[in-house]
Amino acid sequence: MWSFRTPGAGPGDFPAMLAAMRTAGGLAKQPRPVRFLFALRWRLGALCEWDTPSAGLGRRVGSLRDRLPGDIRDAPRGPDHEGMPLKAVYELDLESVRELANKTVHTLMHLGWVQGASGDYELRMAVLVKPNGWFGRLYMAAIAPFRYLIVYPALTRQWEHAWRNRDQGTGRSL
Repeated sequence: MWSFRTPGAGPGDFPAMLAAMRTAGGLAKQPRPVRFLFALRWRLGALCEWDTPSAGLGRRVGSLRDRLPGDIRDAPRGPDHEGMPLKAVYELDLESVRELANKTVHTLMHLGWVQGASGDYELRMAVLVKPNGWFGRLYMAAIAPFRYLIVYPALTRQWEHAWRNRDQGTGRSL
């Protein structure tokens, strides 16, 4: 689980955090090593046909949304974005889930809004990964160092920066 610092955040600020994350620039604003890793991954995926529609949600695996209790299944999904490979499952007042499936994995990203030790609220992220067979397990083991040493730390910096600068130009002091 990853924790993201959001100084001054209160219980109702989860939508503001999601909005800040969405306007933070995504992959295009990540450092060069992260952009390189994603470009390499998408290139390999295209060459090896890991990301074909037949390997994705609704084909190889059903969406988590189809297995949720009715009250959550009927909740708003939240927006999808073309540049974001993870697709919305649901978005509530204090949590959001997105998912992705391809030939290597079925992945869920859960974002939760919880009160931290300081009393401020903070964003917590858990990424749950179910590898697809022996190749999926091998693939996830091979990329683990890159995820934990390069991608997640850069994502943490980007999202924390997005929170700190969410009101830039609005006159509200941070």
